[in-house]
Amino acid sequence: MSGGVDSSVAAALLVEQGYQVIGLMLRLWSEGGRSEENRCCTPDSMALARRVAAQLKIPFYAVDAQQLFYDEVVQYFIDGYTAGITPNPCLVCNRSVRWCFLLHRAIDLGAQFMATGHYARLIPEENGRIRLLKGVDPKKDQSYVLHFLGQSDLQKTLFPLGGYVKSQVREVAKKMGLPVAEKPDSQDLCFLGVDDYRNFLLRHAPEVEKPGPIYTVDGEQIGQHRGLAFYTIGQRKGLGVASPEPRYVIAKDGLRNALLVGKADRLGSTSLRAGDVNWIAGKAPTGLIRSQVKIRYKAQVVWAQVTPDGPDGAQVQFEQPVRDVTPGQAVVFYNGEECLGGGIIQE
Repeated sequence: MSGGVDSSVAAALLVEQGYQVIGLMLRLWSEGGRSEENRCCTPDSMALARRVAAQLKIPFYAVDAQQLFYDEVVQYFIDGYTAGITPNPCLVCNRSVRWCFLLHRAIDLGAQFMATGHYARLIPEENGRIRLLKGVDPKKDQSYVLHFLGQSDLQKTLFPLGGYVKSQVREVAKKMGLPVAEKPDSQDLCFLGVDDYRNFLLRHAPEVEKPGPIYTVDGEQIGQHRGLAFYTIGQRKGLGVASPEPRYVIAKDGLRNALLVGKADRLGSTSLRAGDVNWIAGKAPTGLIRSQVKIRYKAQVVWAQVTPDGPDGAQVQFEQPVRDVTPGQAVVFYNGEECLGGGIIQE
């Protein structure tokens, strides 16, 4: 439970369905003096979660995960940007904090399942395997950030909101009189709050401010960047270079500490390599498969040929060039509504 409408309605639906429910809320790390800005566990959010639990007549526990969250999620975020990639810390939070630490804590309390407010669906098959499907609300589907789940995780997971669209969830909250019915959705990284990630990096890893040259893709130096960590693939604004046509970040060259920029027609990529690949079925396909692919959470799916490569790698060949393929982000594979798995873009 986070004190938001999604997790609150998820808990309420499970109570309504006859489950014996326990509410757990994670206390996550926040910067000193900025705890009010941490969107996941502000004092107000904690109070709201307690109110919802009391209204539902379920026990409620706050679980301290501050140090774990910093070590696994925040440090991953800092290390990724320091290395010149664009990390997605929400993936690591779900994997390491929720489906490892919190799931084990729930089991210790006697729970058989961990339920969350994610918009995704689970479909059991006769052979015992569980398939992960997109949520029915295309604007809220969160299967992308759940691609790391394995069969052992899915056997212990419930997604009560997978068959709902967001407007229906808010309507359920209103009918039940839950105090979170009108609470706005959180949009940003929880530990950043309203701050810009660049300011956060400067406070916690000032070494990322390492100026270097800006080159065109043809090798002409046209300016200087602040540090590779402050830029991402596809970025147009804030480059500080004069040009009669818009320039975009095409790549980051860590060896030369150089930023490569070019016109929009140079943004397309025809392939990528992924690592840390997980196949939800429990094993990789035996050979090449044609799959729909997403390279960012909000990206549209595109068709590609996916070939497993080694124990946890994959080569992805797009059928049409794709913009903004970014190392550090996830590439996730789909067969229609079903999420097959995914990994982290390496190059």
